[in-house]
Amino acid sequence: MLEVILDTETTGLSATEKHRIVEIGCIELDNQIPTNKIFHKYINPQRSVSEDAFKVHGYSDEFLSDKKTFPEISEDFLNFIKNKKLIIHNAPFDLSFLNYELRLTNKKPINKENVIDTLEIARAKYPGSQNSLDALCKRFNIDNSKREKHNALIDCHLLKEVYVNLVDQKEPKLNLESVETIDLNFSNKVNNKSRIVVKPDNNELELHKKYLKSYLPRNYYN
Repeated sequence: MLEVILDTETTGLSATEKHRIVEIGCIELDNQIPTNKIFHKYINPQRSVSEDAFKVHGYSDEFLSDKKTFPEISEDFLNFIKNKKLIIHNAPFDLSFLNYELRLTNKKPINKENVIDTLEIARAKYPGSQNSLDALCKRFNIDNSKREKHNALIDCHLLKEVYVNLVDQKEPKLNLESVETIDLNFSNKVNNKSRIVVKPDNNELELHKKYLKSYLPRNYYN
């Protein structure tokens, strides 16, 4: 089954406030294995980047000014994701922006039924835990040291690893055969050694009895 790991970066937090997409990253998977097909575009949002968004991804208005607009890259994007399940972390956020951009270009919105939200999976598997992308990378020992700021393509590579762990994680199995072998070997070694038993003499027994009378409660030892 073909799937696409997808992430976006935007000019702000809400599409309802007419914020726009500034970056799209996609990685194609075939049965959870990367096919080496990637879609990655920086996009001129035709509006300014908010201060808060700039702190998140670092894309300035100047950097984005000479990039293609969403209508100019939309056909290539739609062809890349066509007939593939989309894997997104916190899908409602990205979908709201993608569908806003698609409406502006008079194209059909993406059906949420065609999307797998890894945040929902993580919350179901680890209720009450932190389930951000960084937190899940830590949980699964995934190296996210290159993620100094948010970047759609880097985040896709990280989400790819998180997704595989979320849907295919197995409980560690105890190797009973190896444990049994160790026990048997240890037992054989013990059995093969000669045992020396030293019995106390009468004098030692009497001294031990006096010791017990001295240190134990009076009604404990008769």
